[in-house]
Amino acid sequence: MNINISSVHFKADQKLEAFINDKVEKLDKLYDNILGAEVTLKVENTERPENKTTEIRMKIRGNDALASKTAKSFEEATDLSVDAIKKQLIRIRDKERGN
Repeated sequence: MNINISSVHFKADQKLEAFINDKVEKLDKLYDNILGAEVTLKVENTERPENKTTEIRMKIRGNDALASKTAKSFEEATDLSVDAIKKQLIRIRDKERGN
């Protein structure tokens, strides 16, 4: 699966990119027809400490699955986004199978 990671107004380090790649690649086991993934990292301009946003768009045939979560760290935001995408992929897979 092709995973494209882009960060807005900053450069993500390799450790963070490796973490994201590892998490997103695991989603491939849930659903077979994933074409690729786009991950966007942003730092929101707010007073609150929860200002790191991870947005994941899974490209699949038919519709795309999209999740955007904000947390104190990019790792936490990525975990939350992956969980949301996981639920969407399971729902899409079950719908296709007629369950």
